[in-house]
Formats: sequence, structure tokens, C-alpha cells
Amino acid sequence: RFSSQEQLLENAREFRDRGLPMDVIVQDWQYWGKYGWNAMRFDEGYYPDPAKMVEELHDMDARMMLSVWSKVDPNSELGKEFTAKGFYIPGTQWVDFFNPEAAAFYWSNFSEKLLSLGIDAWWQDATEPENDDLVGRKTFAGLGEKMRLIYPLYVTKTVYEGQRKDRPDSRVFILTRSAFLGQQRYAAATWSGDIGNSWETLRRQIPAGLNFVATGMPYWTTDTGGFFRPGGGQFQDKGFHERFIRWFQYSTFCPLQRVHGYQTDTEFWRYGEQVEQEAKRYLDLRYRMFPYIYSEAARMTFEGTTLMRPLVMDFADDQTALEQNYEYMFGPAFLVAPVLEPGVESWEVYLPKADEGWIDFWTGKPSKGGQSIKVASPLEQIPLQVRAGSIVPLGPKQQFIGEKPEAPIEIRVYPGADGRFVLYEDEGDNYGYEKGEFSRIVLEWNDAAQTLIIGERKGEFTGMVKNRTFNVIWVSPDHGVGIEPTTADAVVEYTGKAVKVVRAAGK
Repeated sequence: RFSSQEQLLENAREFRDRGLPMDVIVQDWQYWGKYGWNAMRFDEGYYPDPAKMVEELHDMDARMMLSVWSKVDPNSELGKEFTAKGFYIPGTQWVDFFNPEAAAFYWSNFSEKLLSLGIDAWWQDATEPENDDLVGRKTFAGLGEKMRLIYPLYVTKTVYEGQRKDRPDSRVFILTRSAFLGQQRYAAATWSGDIGNSWETLRRQIPAGLNFVATGMPYWTTDTGGFFRPGGGQFQDKGFHERFIRWFQYSTFCPLQRVHGYQTDTEFWRYGEQVEQEAKRYLDLRYRMFPYIYSEAARMTFEGTTLMRPLVMDFADDQTALEQNYEYMFGPAFLVAPVLEPGVESWEVYLPKADEGWIDFWTGKPSKGGQSIKVASPLEQIPLQVRAGSIVPLGPKQQFIGEKPEAPIEIRVYPGADGRFVLYEDEGDNYGYEKGEFSRIVLEWNDAAQTLIIGERKGEFTGMVKNRTFNVIWVSPDHGVGIEPTTADAVVEYTGKAVKVVRAAGK
């Protein structure tokens, strides 16, 4: 929770200096200062030049998310205007987004005072709205009791449609604490709110997230490590460090990965060498997985799938799988079983019934489906299985997305069944994909023939890397495993034409 421009920039620089991957840094509500709650102004005493701050972040190849509420201090300059125009929900400090004129006025100030600074993303906090303030009130659209659940939908609609109009070439991204069905169309992601930091709280995040994404809103996350933390002692608290590491492992396999905490510094290095080292390892894994994650994100957009999903979506006929509340799939390949207790060295994992079986991500050891197994789970290792037949593209280690666009892509093939994966790419930060400006490469594995087909590239976009190196890995015990890149079994210099890669005998 940064309280000055220099503090925010210092921490961003520290991430880069320490080689810790980071794409977005967040400014919470402390920037309003003397101007009042959500006055949409930076207090110059602490943030002398917010536009320059954003520019410096961009020069570091980082982006900025800003906390902006739907509640405005009525004593602020902006709040007095809302009062004069009758744009509050009567008896509250919440903007009546059900009133089109109030929503338009909110956005005009938002755009002029904040969007114009070049800020990249928006944290729309407390959109329930907080404290259930609509109960007993009358909104523009009707009684608050009837309208309160839909309030966050109208908040995100206002911001999404406003930015699409005023900055059409930049993708909208909104993080909001509450949601209503359909909100995903407004580029809105949701997190689980201001939670504690106990093992039980961590445990509850898994079914909470799976139930949330099952509603059709695929982007969900948590405050990694918990919002309410064990005070200043957390930096020396080894028990909390263990819990944080396990939580960070879990968040690596959430649709969004983020860290946040209440009235505290949360940067990894403040917790000592072990926490920083493990955070870096899993950040490296997360960033290496970007080709896989982004391709699945495209499927979510075009096909309505979800990246993180309960086992019922893939194994509906397996009764035992349906009873697993704390395991889930991350895309078509990964079975994730987070460790949810302290001091363990092994963890029981149920492998859903799948004729093709499963392969341990860390060891390459194959196992049959339809059974529970004990897997090694030292503190540095989350139990992670890959469905046989999967094709997983992995990119380079990098400090930010897009740092190494021409780097080789490692293609890990997990034998045991036929498999297919569609590698998707586009420009990354505009809406060209809505006009068909993207590319797809179909990867197909024939297990009987031990052959991988890297299909012809379909489509193109501005800045597309036309010639790529694919390092193909046939995963086997102790080969093609873990986070680090593996020496290729076959190297393909890809130009966009279809290529057949045959697995050599003994490989």
C-alpha cells in the first residue's frame, strides 16, 4: 500500500533490480490525501507528478493499476458537484450508476482526471456496494433491495464503455470486489475480498474460486497471503512464510496472480531469502507458462471456456473426482492439488479416471488414473500432474510479458494419448483480435505414430514474429520436467508452414 509517488517507483525499481518478474504495480486509495475520498485527484504533497510517475513505470516496462471507488466524499470538490446534480443514491455517498446521466458524469471526470494520465488498469473496490448501503434506499432504477446485487455490473459497464470510447486502442482491465452475471463482458475480473491469512482461509479459496468461475466469469483471484496479516511480526514469522509460499504456489495456477495486504509492505524480499527465492521460482514458472495461459485465454474469449475449473467439467462420470473439493484443472493439461497444511513432505492426490493416465510435472513419472497416490511435496513443490497426451508450450523466463518476443518456445509433449493444442498469438494490447487480427498454430500429437504435427499458421497481425524456433521435448522420467528449460529432443525452425516431427527411437 504505497503512500507516495517515490515509494511506488522505488519498489518498482527494486523488482527490476532483483530480477523478479512483474507487469503491474497497484496504487491503492492513499493517493487522495487532502482532497477527500475518491476525489479523483492525487495529493501533490505525496504525488507531485502522477503523469510522470506513470511514464517512469512505462519506461520500466511496467503498468499501473489505480484504485477508484464508486463512493465519492460529498465534501470534496467533486462530491459537491454530485450532490448539486442529484447523482448520489439518496442518503448515501454512492454514485447512482443506474442513472445514465450520473454514470456519464462519473466517467467524464474519471476520463479527464485519471485516464488522461496514461494509467493502464482500474481497481473498482467495494462495488457491493460496501456495507450493503442500498438497503432501504431508492435508486434511479428502483428500490435498493431489488437493485443492490446488480450494482457492480453497472459500475464496470460505465468504466468499460467509457474507456472503449475515449481510449479505443488500449484494452480495458478492471479488478472488482463484487460481480453480477454477465460482468465478464466488461473486462472485469474479481477477487475474493478482504480475507484473513490462516490455513483454513487458504483452503476455502479453492472451492470459492471454482464456484465463481463455474458461473461463466472466468477471471478470479485472491489476495495471496491474505489481506489481514499477522502484523509487523509477519516478516520474521516462519509459519506465515510457509503459508505464504504455499499460497503463492496456488495463485500461480489461478487465472490472475497477485499479492496484496492490509497496512503492510508485501514485497517478497521483506520476508527473507527463502520467500523471495520461492516467489521468483514460481514467477518464472508463471511467465514461462504464458504461451499456454494466453492461448487458453483466447479460448475463453472465443469459445466461452474457463481456465481454472472444477473437475466436474472434465470428469463428470468419475464420482470420486466429483468429491474432490481442493483439486482442479488449470486448462486442459494441469491437475493442481495445492498443499493446505503446514509441515508436510507428501500430499495425497486423486488422479481422475482417464484412460491415458497422468504424468508428474516434477519427475515425469507416469501414473494410472482412477486412484489416489502420495506425491512428494516439499515446501518448494506444489503437487502438479499433467494429463497424458497434453501439449504444453512454454516461453522464456522474462521480467515482463513481451520482453523476449523472438525467444524459442519449448513444446513439451506428454506421451500416452493423442493430443491437440492451439497456440494463439495477437498484438497483446488492443482490440485487433475483434477484427480477426491474430494467428493460430494447431499442434497435434499422434501417440501411435509418435509424431507431432506443427500445423500451418493461420492468420496474421501487426508485429507478428514470422519465424520461430520450437524446441520439442518428449517428456519422460527426469526429462522435460520442472521449471527450467530442457535440452531439446528436436529443434524446429518454423516459418509458418506445416512441419512433421517424428520421435526418434529411444528418445
